Amino acid sequence: MSQLTYLFRSAPHGSAAGREGVDALLAASAYCEDISVIFLGDGVYQLLSGQQPQSILSKDYAPMLKLFDLYDIEQVYVCHSSLAERGLAQADLIIDAEMLDVDQVQAKLHQASKLLSF
Repeated sequence: MSQLTYLFRSAPHGSAAGREGVDALLAASAYCEDISVIFLGDGVYQLLSGQQPQSILSKDYAPMLKLFDLYDIEQVYVCHSSLAERGLAQADLIIDAEMLDVDQVQAKLHQASKLLSF
């Protein structure tokens, strides 16, 4: 299977997109070794630690993000500008992700063989 890039652009818990994206990502890791994950815009909220989705009767799928290492998903990126615009820092994130500036994010997206957006 070729290279896959998963782009997370939506905030968690407002729709099922984030949870479905993580499910698809973990499933694809069984068939593809070259997977990149990019968190951009409101998608950076997917990585925010300390979420309490139970208060809005939503499932907490953030622990699934911690499975990336177990599934050998190592190319995880977050847009530095997206974090800064939302007053967040890397210390606020539930997992480690490589910080990229906007130009680097665009370069990664242009290099993507197949792009799945959530």
